[in-house]
Amino acid sequence: MENKILIYDSVEISFDGEAVVHDVSFSLTPGEILGLVGESGSGKSTLIKAAMGLLGSGGLVTRGDICYMGQNILDISEKEKRKIRGSGIGMIFQDAGASLCPIRTIGDQIYESMRAHKKVSRNEAKDRAMELFEKLNKDSQRVWDSYPFELSGGMNQRAGIAISMLMNPPILLADEPTSALDVSVQRQVVREMLKLRELFGTAIIIVTHDIGVVRAMADTVLVLKNGKMVEYGEAEKVLNHPQDPYTKKLLAAVPRLKRKERS
Repeated sequence: MENKILIYDSVEISFDGEAVVHDVSFSLTPGEILGLVGESGSGKSTLIKAAMGLLGSGGLVTRGDICYMGQNILDISEKEKRKIRGSGIGMIFQDAGASLCPIRTIGDQIYESMRAHKKVSRNEAKDRAMELFEKLNKDSQRVWDSYPFELSGGMNQRAGIAISMLMNPPILLADEPTSALDVSVQRQVVREMLKLRELFGTAIIIVTHDIGVVRAMADTVLVLKNGKMVEYGEAEKVLNHPQDPYTKKLLAAVPRLKRKERS
């Protein structure tokens, strides 16, 4: 049986006592890309934030288990969760530019991010960042020296992807990483995330309302509606032979990006 590096088992999530995610179960294997799909308000982002311990005020996993590398995240301390964030599970947010400090260079922020996880010198942090940027075909020195406002939205998002991979986490959670970008930049971001899997064997959960992006990336797909699972399975089956009317509606509403080739 394949090794499961992340398991959600019958997870229910509530805010101020009201359940917003109901009985969701799925798993992730090394290098797998899971597309988590649904309209706004379906619970997609809430679901992945639970794995990071980032539900915020009033948010609580009220039922089920979330296990990372065999360890139940819900049973560990906040200090232990901080160790997992970044080094075990990385995260890309919808607008990387907004999550970056506007008055500090990308290089400064990379150094601080790495130093939070392990003792490194600035030169060591820069060497790691340069290596990663070059693998992802970036103008590495320019990105390192720039402030976020000096980069385009697409470049900030791609820099955010690289930053999330500095500690080489086995899992990357991508929360609507393409929704604020135009189609040509979306394609660049999709290619970059696929390259992460190719280079590092990274498993990715891509959260999106855009099935076109999922069609271009995913091995498996989970469709959410109002916090409940509608369909879950191999991407080819879910996308080409949907069983639920809601999935059919989502498929009909989205133009197709070119499907990735499978080895």
